[in-house]
Amino acid sequence: MPVAAPVKPLRLAITGMSCAGCVAAVETALRGTPGVVEVRVNFAERTAQVAGVAEAAPLIAAVRAAGYDAAELRDAAAEIERDAAERARYRRLVRNTVAAGALAAPLMVAELAGWLPALATPGGQAFWIATGLLTLAVMRYAGGHFLSGAWRQFRHHNANMDTLIALGTGAAWFYSMLVALFPAGVPSLARHAYFEAAVTIIALINLGSALESRARGKASAAIQRLLGLRPKTARVVEGDQERDALLETLGVGVLIRVRPGEKIPVDGEIVSGQSTVDESMLTGEPLPVVRREGDAVTGGTLNKTGTFVFRATRVGEDTVLAHIVASVRQAQNSKPPIGRLADRVAAVFVPAVLIVAVLAALAWFNFGPEPKAGYMLVTTLTVLIIACPCALGLATPISIMVGVGKAAEHGILIRDGEALQRAGQLTTVVLDKTGTVTTGRPTVTTVTAAPGFDETEIFRLAAGLEAGSEHPLAQAIVDAARERGLAIPVPERFEAIPGQGAGGTVENRPLLVGNRRLLNAGGIDAAPLATEADRLAAAGQTPVFVAVAGRLAGIVAVADPLKPDSAAAVRRLRDLGLRVVLLTGDHAATARAVAAQTGIDTVFAEVLPTDKAGVIAELQTRGEVVGMAGDGINDAPALAQADVGFAMGAGADVAIESAGITLVRGSLHGIADAIAISRATLINIRQNLFGAFLYNILGIPVAAGALYPATGLLLNPMLAGAAMALSSFTVVSNANRLRGFQPPGKPT
Repeated sequence: MPVAAPVKPLRLAITGMSCAGCVAAVETALRGTPGVVEVRVNFAERTAQVAGVAEAAPLIAAVRAAGYDAAELRDAAAEIERDAAERARYRRLVRNTVAAGALAAPLMVAELAGWLPALATPGGQAFWIATGLLTLAVMRYAGGHFLSGAWRQFRHHNANMDTLIALGTGAAWFYSMLVALFPAGVPSLARHAYFEAAVTIIALINLGSALESRARGKASAAIQRLLGLRPKTARVVEGDQERDALLETLGVGVLIRVRPGEKIPVDGEIVSGQSTVDESMLTGEPLPVVRREGDAVTGGTLNKTGTFVFRATRVGEDTVLAHIVASVRQAQNSKPPIGRLADRVAAVFVPAVLIVAVLAALAWFNFGPEPKAGYMLVTTLTVLIIACPCALGLATPISIMVGVGKAAEHGILIRDGEALQRAGQLTTVVLDKTGTVTTGRPTVTTVTAAPGFDETEIFRLAAGLEAGSEHPLAQAIVDAARERGLAIPVPERFEAIPGQGAGGTVENRPLLVGNRRLLNAGGIDAAPLATEADRLAAAGQTPVFVAVAGRLAGIVAVADPLKPDSAAAVRRLRDLGLRVVLLTGDHAATARAVAAQTGIDTVFAEVLPTDKAGVIAELQTRGEVVGMAGDGINDAPALAQADVGFAMGAGADVAIESAGITLVRGSLHGIADAIAISRATLINIRQNLFGAFLYNILGIPVAAGALYPATGLLLNPMLAGAAMALSSFTVVSNANRLRGFQPPGKPT
């Protein structure tokens, strides 16, 4: 029976998750669905990403069976609908806060001022019964979602933060109502109502949730900005007519006009006109670039000065912007190793807190002073309310969301959280030469013929053989021959020889075009032109040997200029404490010349493509954490071997697929930016985790009364509610500080 091919990962919006413990329940439910290969639930974003062959319907059913709800996020419209729902939730939380606060504030003021009547008096009893009923109504309106969430989890044999809040506030209300109804049946020392505590706690937790929701919206601002780059319509050119069309209706091949100040709607190629285009959303480069007829343009970039017509080449989910959005979302949903401990703790957190609350209640009831019932209620309520699994659950994903978004702003696409974490731990960065340190657009500088051969003839023959190759040096030879007006022959036979060059037959003459290893393998003596080859290599040019019919015929010298910012980027990497290594298959002298110009100390030259991964592995055996940057097909194994692979954005698709980080701009500055952002994100995650663990480790014992034997102090339940509400907000706010982070040394 044939196995179904994996489909594109599904994204689900998850509702009903109130704490990090819910993440484990949702992930378990989704993983149990047939056809699911991988599940990533993001508590900060309230989404799940599912890879495999499962359809949306059984996944949604599995989530509902676990006590939550889900909806598929198919397109931009669904994302907009989800964002609207999140904004509505924020407004509802604000209303809940106001409603609960409207009752809590006067009760607290009256309590502190001593204006409230005693329970034992007839008028006082009626007042407190009426207050209890009013409190119940407010709790139902402002805190009903806690009660319904707790009941739903109970029905599914689970417990979450809603359970803690519902138990804590419910116990306070029931005890207070019992005291109000039967004051004579309760010892005088325990005759106290806690209605104001219950309603105040609900007000504070709603406030904290509202603040957290607002801060989470800021944390996901990178995605919102990316989605906002897409205009809703495009001006389609049809003969002499032009009309506005929705982006969803555009197909490949349509002609679209873009006027000054407009955003380019989809990817395409200019067919007439020219302009300057602001591509900073794509590359992080602030300076506009000139785009003219034949040039590619990218959807979401901003047309500045001119007007042009372009032909759409990629639309919908195939555009570069759509791929960037998908990449950022995938990374934001991933979990780095540093966050897995928090996930394991969060999965058992709520049951552990319930056990602590029961133990605290038993301890106070059996060993506490009078009124035992009052002390037992206060401490149990405080334990339930102060515990905050949300802070633990948010500590890692919220920082990942902001860090990945910040990287995207700088033209850096991070595949997952593990790549983000490892980038901050690198000790060595290995750079490929061609297309990474250099422009990857080499040009022919000179042609030198061996005695008995004509320069033009050997150049023409070499171009004929290299016409069958996709190597940048080969393309440079072919382009230069065409520019000189030479008639390029068609090879009768062609064979690419990895790491050496090419061989074949042109005009019935056997030809070899490549490096010295190729000539040695063919038994051809390169000595007559060895001095010239060494001179060219020392000047940073690559000597390409040409042999005709088993004899050395000449050298074609090709120069690949350095990228203008390579030297400055290498300095930044070294300033970050990294060892920088150049790894290339090029001539050793050429590699050393390039290294000298860029400030690189360590060089591995004349390395075969199949051996590049071995060099990375050798560095790793020495204890180095290695990042590898490259752009070619032959770099893919080394990128995969490295702890972190950096693919230059203009490189081959296979190199990008093999890398953990893609540099859209194609500049080495992107590596330094990625490492700096990674380090800042890791520091932020550690701060969040430390704060969340410390808060719970100290807060829960204090709430249980650990300080009472020595100091006589107990934590007020309302203070516990305020602390719990602010803990999550503090974690999210700390993560949002990353939004203002700028990599040090980045050129402006």
